[in-house]
Amino acid sequence: MAEFDSVGMIALIGIAGFVLLLLIFYFIPMGLWFSALVSGVRINLLQLVLMRWRKVPPSVIVSSMIEGTKAGLRLNSNELEAHYLAGGNITNVVHALVSAQKANINLDFQMATAIDLAGRDVFEAVQMSVNPKVINTPPVSAVAKDGIQLIAKARVTVRANIKQLVGGAGEETVLARVGEGIVSSIGSSDTHKIVLENPDMISRAVLNKGLDAGTAFEILSIDIADVDVGKNIGAELQIDQANADKNIAQAKAEERRAMAIALEQENKAKAQDARARVIEAEAEVPLAIAEAFRSGNLGIMDYYKLKNIQADTTMRESISRPAEKK
Repeated sequence: MAEFDSVGMIALIGIAGFVLLLLIFYFIPMGLWFSALVSGVRINLLQLVLMRWRKVPPSVIVSSMIEGTKAGLRLNSNELEAHYLAGGNITNVVHALVSAQKANINLDFQMATAIDLAGRDVFEAVQMSVNPKVINTPPVSAVAKDGIQLIAKARVTVRANIKQLVGGAGEETVLARVGEGIVSSIGSSDTHKIVLENPDMISRAVLNKGLDAGTAFEILSIDIADVDVGKNIGAELQIDQANADKNIAQAKAEERRAMAIALEQENKAKAQDARARVIEAEAEVPLAIAEAFRSGNLGIMDYYKLKNIQADTTMRESISRPAEKK
């Protein structure tokens, strides 16, 4: 039993020693320190231990310093740590610095870290400076002076402007400015045939406007990939204007017709009122005659003369009516 207890104690001590050894190698990265030493990177072992306490991965710092040293760069471990703690991508920054040095691009550590912290991919920017990028614009519609719509597509070749990456506008601004230039160039053309015959006039006009000012890119060329003929906007506008004029004329004619109908109804009402007054006046004539007889102002002979005049008038009216209809 005593022998079993001694064996268990030895095993427990061995496990504890192994765990302690792992902890020592975790906090004291001897392997990293030796790799840095044989690679020509001078870094203190205590500094690697303190990186663990500062929650900075020593492997990232050491590997970045080894890469930079082999490429001939002088990197400071404290600056790398500060950039990592600020939320930067150390590996990407070192890759960009090495690529920029090989391509003879003026890029220092401060500029590279500033670009990285600004949210841009500094390594991609360096690659774009070496190998320009082609941006395809969406179809841009514009109308020439003769009213014909043209739909143009362009290819914009750009390369990164390292000095303008921090605070410079992105691809959306470049595309918007190129689209605006295309619309302006087509719109100033007298006819759409001129644009179809010389599409390079659009490229020259747009390129001369300095559209890359204030952006993170430098425009190398603008090439018109395709120009298609769209609608006859001028004719459509004229048709719409004609329809609008017709509707206005119809509305005014309807207004005049309504006014004429109202005036006719008013005249009919006045005529009916006049006839009613005439009938009323005619109804008073017999009463007036009777009153004249009673008062002695009208005699029998006068009455017969009046009747003869009325009969003569009626006869003349009956004779004249057929002639008026003819």
